[in-house]
Amino acid sequence: MNYEQARFNMVEQQIRPWSVLDGTVLQIMGSVPRDAFVVDDVKSMAYADIEIPLEHGESMMFPRVEGRLLQELEIDIDDECLEIGTGSGFVTACMATMAKHVHSIDIHDDFLQSASERLAENNIANVLLESKDIFEPTLKITKKYDAIAVTGSIPEYIPLFEQLLKPQGRLFIVVGSGQTMHAMKVIRGEGENHNTFARTSLFETALKPLVGVETKSSFSF
Repeated sequence: MNYEQARFNMVEQQIRPWSVLDGTVLQIMGSVPRDAFVVDDVKSMAYADIEIPLEHGESMMFPRVEGRLLQELEIDIDDECLEIGTGSGFVTACMATMAKHVHSIDIHDDFLQSASERLAENNIANVLLESKDIFEPTLKITKKYDAIAVTGSIPEYIPLFEQLLKPQGRLFIVVGSGQTMHAMKVIRGEGENHNTFARTSLFETALKPLVGVETKSSFSF
């Protein structure tokens, strides 16, 4: 299979038509090898317009949704990012290629192990992978981030993740249940408005829920 041609087709036929016009995002998604972040059995589907299944009943996002996520986060070369839900490690790789550093957490150790191997094989070293449950009541995260990507959905919006943003930080998250979900972008204010948050609904989509969100979503840092 010609993966280079498949990447080009993915960008031009799936991602760009979905209003992803940021040149950096298009370049990253056209160069980071998505096929390197899936198992051999599904490599032929790596650039298809589908949600590629992963272990534990999880799946990769549609490429077009990954593109919108990266565009909405407006990641800069000096940014420190947080990813909640490492999964295959592909979005991690894209964020790391754009940012100064990415801290990615996941509840599944095997996801972290395979992502670590794939990132190393692609010479991506500015990533910290950790096994954590974001809804664990004893978890304390004091660090703030410029951009946060939540790669699983939550049924109702909660301020849990926006608390981890730096002033002017951006959050991408999918909210809702069933077939009634929408992606949101949240931007934290700065200066005297640093405790205010601008929340915008972006587009309708569907995403598997974060593990444990149904019972632990009232938790806050």
